Parts: sequence; structure tokens; C-alpha cells
Amino acid sequence: MVVQENIASGNFEQANKELEKDKKWAENNHRVLYFMNRGMVLFMMGEHEQSNHYFNLADYYTEDFQKNIGSEALALISNPMVRPYRPEDFEAIMIHYYKALNFIVLKDYESALVECRRVNIRLQQFNEKYKEHKNKYARDAFAHNLMGIVYQAAGDDNNAFIAYRNALEIYENDYRELFNVAPPQQLKEDLLMSARRIGFHDEVRFYEEKFGLSVSDIQQEDGDLVYIWMNGLGPVKAEWSLNLTNMGTSNGTLLFGSDELGTSFPVSLGNQSQGQQAQFKNLSVIRVAFPKYIERPPMYQSAVLKANQKSYSLELAQNINKIAFQSLKDRMLREIGSNLLRLATKQAMEQLSRHENKNLGAVVSIVNAMTEKADTRNWQSLPYALHYTRIPLSAGDHNLILEQQRIGGGLSTDSVNVTIQPGETTFQIYHQLETR
Repeated sequence: MVVQENIASGNFEQANKELEKDKKWAENNHRVLYFMNRGMVLFMMGEHEQSNHYFNLADYYTEDFQKNIGSEALALISNPMVRPYRPEDFEAIMIHYYKALNFIVLKDYESALVECRRVNIRLQQFNEKYKEHKNKYARDAFAHNLMGIVYQAAGDDNNAFIAYRNALEIYENDYRELFNVAPPQQLKEDLLMSARRIGFHDEVRFYEEKFGLSVSDIQQEDGDLVYIWMNGLGPVKAEWSLNLTNMGTSNGTLLFGSDELGTSFPVSLGNQSQGQQAQFKNLSVIRVAFPKYIERPPMYQSAVLKANQKSYSLELAQNINKIAFQSLKDRMLREIGSNLLRLATKQAMEQLSRHENKNLGAVVSIVNAMTEKADTRNWQSLPYALHYTRIPLSAGDHNLILEQQRIGGGLSTDSVNVTIQPGETTFQIYHQLETR
């Protein structure tokens, strides 16, 4: 796709022109993808207010979109691609991340905090509606971390401390095991700093002992830089298929088994007519198509910022790639039953058609084979991971060096120019797009 090629190559002006020309994309079943990509492109162009306009539209259609009965019925006998695209849960969360980053650049810290809060509210809402196989990505550590950073920038050290403490708990109890992301050292330092500033002496002693470190306060006449490094591009969706064998019925439930996975999947027949149930029971083997993610490894494995003859590591704070894989896995476990029902319905229709008319049955069989596809749409312009650091700097103009370490060896360097105001936090965000 031309838009994605322009985004991946960093040609955002051309990507925006292509999006402006494609009026149908904003109105068809892929409209949410259009709004998300438009918002991201404008974010990269520095058009932050316009960017949030399109992210607001994406958020609206994600949160408030009502089911289209016609498209749902059509999807039951064709494939999920005919439905309006509904983002993966983590994609819906990333809308709020980008909105928060836009507000941070605009120095609208209160609005940025609202978006950070909405990240965790939305995750809670998602899981509350899932009866089984809830998302393991249920809490977002970096949203709390970013909230702490914004509170600190706004001079609210008390709330910054609370946010940092919440982030630490989620990194330790969720992220370390799920996504192999440990609490960043910078988070530990920020937590200690905020505790010291508000006079929480017991907490200072506790965390100094826990972390094995101590920190000194930033001088009032100095400021600091929070640098967020978005590395690489997130995964893309493809398709894989699975043959499932009819293992018989039990208590109104039809079981399909997979030798490949060594497990079975139930399909409830309770809402089907007796004729339909009979057709389902006669099925022997069905083929079901699923979406899968394909990883796009980044070109760079790490980076440091060099300032005042010191090196500051950009620490991993959010592994979006791993969150994507986990989110899709959780969704597939939830939806396996409805997918099997869809396939069983299609093939039962084929059998019924063959019984009534041999030629018609052959046509239905061909149509079924052609229409059995997985929904492989996804937001392809997201970063692979988020890294960050904080650097204390004196007031004035500074030229820093961003040094990026390639996987397999080799360095790339870029200049980072920043103007620091006394006693203020300055933010810079950079998306390194290259992948292997």
C-alpha cells in the first residue's frame, strides 16, 4: 500500500497527500484505520492539534460504533473482512498514547493526564466485557509512568509519586513476566526524587534500600529533558489456517479437534434449529483461517544520548510488539467458538445445497473456499517499542548526540538540539522507523 510505504520510508508529507486524496477510505469499512493513520502521520509532521482531531475520530468509532446487523450476518456466511474494522484492544489503547504525546508537546499537561488515565480505564472496560480468556495485558505500566512524568513536569510531586509507584508495581508484577520488561532505572530514580521532594522520608529510605541507589535533586536554575525514542515498526498481520476434525456432540455442544495443536474446541448448537444441528453433526472436517502477526525486527537494538560528556541510556519502557502478539492470542482464544460456528454454518449450507441441487452445491463450495479468509487488517505504523530517559541540563541551548546501536554491529549518530528553560521539563519524541 502506497501510504504505508511512504510512512515506512519517512515520507510523511506524501503519505498525508495520499490520505487526503483517498476519500473513500474515510467512509468505508476501514475508516478507523484511515483515522489512525492520518493521526499518526500528522503527529510525525508536527501538526499536533490536527493529529488529535483524527485520533478523536478514531476513538469515537472505536468506542461508540454500533454493530451493523447486515455486516454481522454477512460475515457469518462469508468472512470477517466485510465487517467495519474494529481495532485490536492494544491499538485502541495506542490512540490514547498518541493523544497524550500530542498534548505533551502542546504543553497541555492536564489533557495529557486525562489520556493517560483513559489508557487504564479502557483496559479495565475491555476486560469487564470478556467472560472468558480475559486479556493478560490488563494494566499498562508505561501509562502510569508517563502520568508520573507529566505530573512532575507540572510541579505536582505528590501525584507524580503515586503514579510512579503504580508503574513500578505493574512492571514488577505484570510486565516482567508477560513482556520481559523490567522497571526502568529512570523510573526508580524518578520515584525516589518525588518521594524526597514531598518529604516522604520513610519511603525514601525504603526505596533506597530496595533499589540500592540514591539520587540528588535537580538545581532550581536547571531544567531537564525527557527524551522518548520510538524504535522500529510494530508487526503486520498475515493469515494461517487450521484443519479441525468433528469429534462428535455432547450436551448440545459440537467438538472440533486439532491434531496439530493437540486440543479441542466446543461449538454450542443450542440456538440452532434441529435441521441445522443435523447438518452440523454431519460435518467431518472444517478449515478455519486465523490472523497472525509477523514481527518486523527493528534495525537498532539500543540507543544512548550523550550530553555533558555523559551517556544516558534510552531504557525500554513499553514493548508494543510483544503486547500485540499477546493481545491477538487472547482474542483468538475468546473468538474460536464464533469462528467455528461461522465455518460450520458455511459448510452446512454447502451440504444442504448439494442435497437439493448438485450443481448449486458445487458453486457454494467454491464460494466458501474463496471467501474463507482471516481479517488481516491492522495499524501498521505503530512503533515496535518505546524507550526513554531523563537528562538534567542547565538552562539554555544544547546540542546532544543520539547514538544508535545496530543489531549485528555498527553505530548511527544524529544531532539532537534542545532549548532548556530554567526549572522546566522539555520533551522530545523521535520515531526511528528503520526495520530489518
